[in-house]
Amino acid sequence: MTPVELSRTVLRAVRRAVDVGELSVSVPASAAVTPPGPGGCGDYATNIALRLAGPAKLPAREVAGVLRPHIAEAPGVADVVVTGPGFLNITLGGGASVALVEEILELGTRYGHGDTLSGQVVELRVPYDTRAEVVADTLVRIVATQGGRAEVRHAEPVNLRPVPAPENPAPLGPDAARWALLHPAPHDRPRISADHLLQRESNPLFRVRYAHARTWALRRNAATLGFTRAPAPLGAHPADRPTDGPVVHTGALTDARRPHASPATPAPATPAPGTPAPGTSTPGTPVLPTPPHEAELLVALAEYPHVLRVAARDRAPDRVARHLVVTADALLGFQHVVLPFGDEKPSAAHRARLALAEAAGTVLAGGLSLLGISAPEHL
Repeated sequence: MTPVELSRTVLRAVRRAVDVGELSVSVPASAAVTPPGPGGCGDYATNIALRLAGPAKLPAREVAGVLRPHIAEAPGVADVVVTGPGFLNITLGGGASVALVEEILELGTRYGHGDTLSGQVVELRVPYDTRAEVVADTLVRIVATQGGRAEVRHAEPVNLRPVPAPENPAPLGPDAARWALLHPAPHDRPRISADHLLQRESNPLFRVRYAHARTWALRRNAATLGFTRAPAPLGAHPADRPTDGPVVHTGALTDARRPHASPATPAPATPAPGTPAPGTSTPGTPVLPTPPHEAELLVALAEYPHVLRVAARDRAPDRVARHLVVTADALLGFQHVVLPFGDEKPSAAHRARLALAEAAGTVLAGGLSLLGISAPEHL
């Protein structure tokens, strides 16, 4: 994790603490991350708690105590220690990403479920309106992920009244119609148009479902090459002993169509920066490039449980829909380095990347299911 990525991690921790009501401050535009000073420890330190102490009207060490667990659970962070007047000292490590991927693959679509609403009954009183009923139906499932039970009634006074759709969304079909009603925030008027049916990059629903289908294609193509997933620290490191099985040029196997292309029109796979051209080899032990979008994908997966908690608490299924778009975009940028290129042999790095891609597909499938939208294996 670079200092820039770690700075973003710190800001996300602040935003998360604000979202759950632990801090009452404006999220700053930046967070300084530097090597620890005298008395510090770890790899990096930040003074963000000292900066927020005044606006929060709390001692800096108390602010640091609030932020510490949110930073510590971020992928790539091994430990966080509070020192001095309130400095947060951060130690990095690769084990966090492995644990995250293993947790997702073990829990499946139940990843992100918790007990923050355990034993609570959430009463949803809605008007006789298509969008309100679709939002309420979705919230029943989202609230259940947090251990609560939502009850939907048509009664006054109404406490769930999203802006109605301007026209009947039924002609779009069940999946696109639900997305059109759920993706916008409740106070925004939904757009009912055929754009939701386009298989193009401009359509966020297509990107999400396409990204999910890509994870299944990667799994099938990896099996053809003779290897399966194996969670491990990602990033640039030497390839280990290749797995048994055929080594085939993967250009004809990956079916790596760009998300803006028609599914019927494959585009040629493009090697990642720093990757040897197909058909060439590099003397000595090859070093694989750091995968693009790896950090963004890990962060998106780590934040999914928080997104579910906030969506259940605030009755906002649009939070889930928008987070699926973020996850899908990171996966679509990452997918091109999952499989070997040219004469490259499958290695530990490829198995780890496949595990991360499958974890992302699991989250996309779970999120789409909560929205009542299908997640096809082929698209």
